[in-house]
Amino acid sequence: MNKFFTTKRICRAGIIAALYVALTCSFGMISYVGILQFRPAEALCLLALFYAEAIPALWVGCMLSNVISLYGVADIFGGSAVTLVAAALTFAIGKIFRESHRTAGYHVARVGLGGLFPVLLNALIIPVIIVYVGGFIEGFETALLAYTWNFVSLLVSQSLWIYGLGTPLYLFVTRMRRKGVAVFLDGKPQRAAANAAPHETKI
Repeated sequence: MNKFFTTKRICRAGIIAALYVALTCSFGMISYVGILQFRPAEALCLLALFYAEAIPALWVGCMLSNVISLYGVADIFGGSAVTLVAAALTFAIGKIFRESHRTAGYHVARVGLGGLFPVLLNALIIPVIIVYVGGFIEGFETALLAYTWNFVSLLVSQSLWIYGLGTPLYLFVTRMRRKGVAVFLDGKPQRAAANAAPHETKI
């Protein structure tokens, strides 16, 4: 088995995908429709700041979750493609803003920029699937008004889950990695513990 496809990474990807499906499908249709989509699984998108395997895991999890979506094939493949691209860009931010920096402001920038992609890409593209592909414009005079409404709705929903719920998740994973908890690491646990600076700013 090569360096990337380790047993731990494969298991971690499976857990992330399963959690995404469970946290989406368990809430039924309110995960897909409504003024605010109830989709706490989106908080998992910030895991891409730490783990490359989160990229395919989030993609597969989103694809499986969208099987029961009202918007059909377009959401199954189109919606999951948005998640895939957003996760890859979030991972890129994680590589640029590495964990070795300990200041609270640095982590704010890391989360803020990393979460920007799943928020904006979903808000910009998913309404196209809902309105122009799915044809869901009931209650609106034009498709443009329907798109604008869904854009604002998704912008708020995604921000809520990515930043409101995702930030505590990010802080938890960061602390577990600094403590050297093996399940959150890829290398040896001692390595993370040894790298923890005694004067670091707590977050």
